[in-house]
Amino acid sequence: MVAAGEPLSVVKGRVMTETAIADHGIIGDLQTAALITTDGSVDWFCCPRFDSPSVFGALLDDERGGHFRIRPAGIDYTTKQMYFPDTAVLVTRFFSEAGMGQVLDFMPPAGSTATDNHRLVRMVQCVRGEMSFEWDVAPRFDYGRHAHRAEVTEHGVVFTANGSALTLHVVREPGDEHKATVRVEDEDLYGSLNLVAGEIRGVVLESAADGPPREIRAAEIRGLLDETVRFWRSWLAGSTYTGRWREAVQRSAITLKLMTYAPTGGLVAAPTAALPEQVGGERNWDYRYTWVRDASFSVHALLRLGFVEEADQFAHWLGDRVRERVSSDSGPMNIMYRIDGSSDLKEDVLDHWAGYRGSAPVRIGNGAAEQLQLDIYGEALDSIFEADRAGLAMPYQGWSAISGVLNWLADNWDQPEEGIWETRGGRQAFTYGRVMCWVAFDRGVRMAIEHGRPAPLERWTAERDRIYEQVMERGFHASRQAFVQHYDTDVLDSALLRMPSVGFIDGRDPMWTSTLAAMDDELVTDSLVYRYDPDASPDGLRGQEGTFSLCTFAYVDALTRAGRIDDARQAFEKMLTYANHAGLYSEEIALTGEQIGNFPQAFTHLALIDAAVTLDAALDQRAGASPERLRRG
Repeated sequence: MVAAGEPLSVVKGRVMTETAIADHGIIGDLQTAALITTDGSVDWFCCPRFDSPSVFGALLDDERGGHFRIRPAGIDYTTKQMYFPDTAVLVTRFFSEAGMGQVLDFMPPAGSTATDNHRLVRMVQCVRGEMSFEWDVAPRFDYGRHAHRAEVTEHGVVFTANGSALTLHVVREPGDEHKATVRVEDEDLYGSLNLVAGEIRGVVLESAADGPPREIRAAEIRGLLDETVRFWRSWLAGSTYTGRWREAVQRSAITLKLMTYAPTGGLVAAPTAALPEQVGGERNWDYRYTWVRDASFSVHALLRLGFVEEADQFAHWLGDRVRERVSSDSGPMNIMYRIDGSSDLKEDVLDHWAGYRGSAPVRIGNGAAEQLQLDIYGEALDSIFEADRAGLAMPYQGWSAISGVLNWLADNWDQPEEGIWETRGGRQAFTYGRVMCWVAFDRGVRMAIEHGRPAPLERWTAERDRIYEQVMERGFHASRQAFVQHYDTDVLDSALLRMPSVGFIDGRDPMWTSTLAAMDDELVTDSLVYRYDPDASPDGLRGQEGTFSLCTFAYVDALTRAGRIDDARQAFEKMLTYANHAGLYSEEIALTGEQIGNFPQAFTHLALIDAAVTLDAALDQRAGASPERLRRG
């Protein structure tokens, strides 16, 4: 039976119920993460790392993907979901006539040393009255490609498949014999639990456990909860942000931290794979990797919030990639890497999975990894420049590597490329890529002069100026009175919204304000912003997409720098209404207002932080705030 209001779809002859992308919260331990529905189901969990094969993947195939559900049994109920304040502890609350219960889901931080051992804690409580819960654990190891076995022991269950193991420890108290039942059916685990007000039970799902399931008391998981809460509140206390949108900014900061692989500092673009940019379409990419672009933006955003340690770690990850100096047709850097810095991202298709609401193919890996995207050099150098301004150390080897990259760029910037959006429609002379090459040379020149470092300044300066003149002459379309996507088109591209923020052009320059006006007419719909018009600029893919949330927040920043502060505030406030119940954003927003694309997306939350800080400072300045307040912004 399907509950009222629950979406239905038919895929390959079978009927499925599905949970919307936005109906999830995220938990994690800084090495991997899990997505949990508002109905209490873990339906995405990769282990032991973000980019490992999934154990639970119902998000992409409800029948074959696997899940771990806990919910009330045999009664009508409603649910609400929230985060425990200032933490990454997710609370799913169930309301019924008989009582109210809740499940607290969290993962104790795994530390900065890579490990296969991870714990997913599901703490079950009856808060008022009484409530019976049912639960089922149906793992599907390696994207459901390997069958598993379930071995029941006195204190839990061990699931094994193809050399991997998950151990389920059950929380019990003396006298629980009549409160709980457990059975195994087709190697999956099913159970029930009866609780009255004040009682706490639950389970701990552990990977790579060092022994069999063991007896766990409620006091132990209370202790794990307290430790996890203290960790997140202590970390968040390092934020210096005191602006108008504290709740949204802090939730974005926590979300970015959740998507950071602590052993290396690599930031995944999203913890998910193959969630569609158009439901039923083919734009389904794997985002569980670290893009040079995203890592670079994160340095700037986190420094603006006062998180120097995280920015330093990201900068070191980025510096390692620069120092590696990959030798390939795509230049000395790949556009993305695995979270450990390796570059094996072979793209594959899971033909046995239906995809989210029938959106196939389900892709893992990413074939765009070795594309030539020249903008990454500007983003990398800009973030290193910001880290340098913040006083973070740069060793000699780092400067030597930067010099090598810029010397390569001097020989290679004036060529066609794939561009920021990783289109598969052929290389072009993308304007945004040229702008970011200008940024790379500009930041390199500034750092060399500031610190007296050896550099071919005359050459770097000449290339910087050549790029500037070329963009002004060829990137601006006279009849459109706007900067355009590439030199051989009149198509607009919202990537160019970053031109004022990187200092290429003043936000009030007539050439820029006319560009912004053109975007208002063509790319903006009720303050939401499309990346570009795919009908006018073929990108090698079928179908359409929604508005791009990163671009909407970049639009807020651009409006602010253009002096359109009231428009910027209205656009920002509107965008906040598109967040899900937990303050999270996916990559895009569909025409219906539904969140689509991989979720949650780091790029969007980074852009939210930047837009909030920029807009705060402008509003404070207009209101005549003190210099101290402006510096805090």
